[in-house]
Amino acid sequence: MSTPDSSNWGFETRAIHAGQEPDTSTGAITVPIHLATTYVQQSPGKHHGFEYARTANPTRLALERSLAGLEGARHGLAFASGMAAEDAIMQLLAPGDHLILGVDAYGGTFRLISKIYGERDIGWSAVDLSDLDALVAAIGPNTRQIWLETPTNPMLAIADIAAVVDVAHASGIDVVVDNTFATPYLQNPLHMGADVVVHSSTKYLGGHSDVVGGFVGTNRDDLAERLFFVQNAVGAVPSPFDCYLLLRGIKTLGVRMDRHCTNAAAVAELLANHSAVSQVFYPGLAEHPGHETAVRQMRQAGGMVSFVHAGGADAAIAMVSATKVFKLAESLGAVESLIEQPATMTHLSVADSVLAVDPGLVRLSVGIETTNDLLADLTEALSCS
Repeated sequence: MSTPDSSNWGFETRAIHAGQEPDTSTGAITVPIHLATTYVQQSPGKHHGFEYARTANPTRLALERSLAGLEGARHGLAFASGMAAEDAIMQLLAPGDHLILGVDAYGGTFRLISKIYGERDIGWSAVDLSDLDALVAAIGPNTRQIWLETPTNPMLAIADIAAVVDVAHASGIDVVVDNTFATPYLQNPLHMGADVVVHSSTKYLGGHSDVVGGFVGTNRDDLAERLFFVQNAVGAVPSPFDCYLLLRGIKTLGVRMDRHCTNAAAVAELLANHSAVSQVFYPGLAEHPGHETAVRQMRQAGGMVSFVHAGGADAAIAMVSATKVFKLAESLGAVESLIEQPATMTHLSVADSVLAVDPGLVRLSVGIETTNDLLADLTEALSCS
């Protein structure tokens, strides 16, 4: 069976079919879960492309090809978690190198950079990456990478990817974009010149709160060669079953994201007009400082909404503890709506740092439930706080 050219297919068609051809031996429409750890060789070094499961696995290869196709990447690598994916990229650096990350970055990314690699003589600076003058000022002779989240976690700030790339490439610096919040359905950083795109595939790509994973994509052969070496040498790869679950989730990514975005826009409008809310962060709102950039580089504004409770930390804690449809839990991007207080949950690791968040901040991962049920749940919980 020949492999079709999927380059002209629409996103939803590629999400279902690209890299996921029916099994040639049985005709099975779903990619098989290949559990073998080793593969028989015709003669030493001569095989069918697989020799040991840490190095390559057919189910993982299908996942890597699928996600690479959605991100417009020539090379794709799957990892056991989003942090394992980020760690592989960090291992491209050498002692004495310097990187720049956004001042509003995911707490786990900050912890990896500051606590693990910072102790290995990798320097770092936290900068508002929507301020290009501040970015230029932070670049030094040893700066090798810029880590860019857009939208950011948890403040939903927007940075101009193409503009950051222009600044970085003028100094020979690589740009890494965490595209977890936007997903390849809403935004494709490699098309805007980024060198590497990274995902926590645990989130929207899986979409069902049942699998942990990470993904790295790039169009640069030199980076891909080094990343493949790290992936194989370190071995932080997903299991075949995890890859199967991610492939299943990816098939519905487009239709899920449409509903996430519709619901999030309705939630943001409700919050923007509520007396218990002092500030709303959602790039789909016209008053958001990054709105125009988001409109230009994103197809929709996404499914994440954050806001500051006017009553402060205690009121925020009471509110997140009172919802019924929104579940109080960490993580994001799944079909069910989640609510959290980042200061004591996902971003506890940045407490007392330049990345510390307002204790009155509440982050919502808006799911795909009935819109009116979500609005009623938030309205009632806000009245309780």
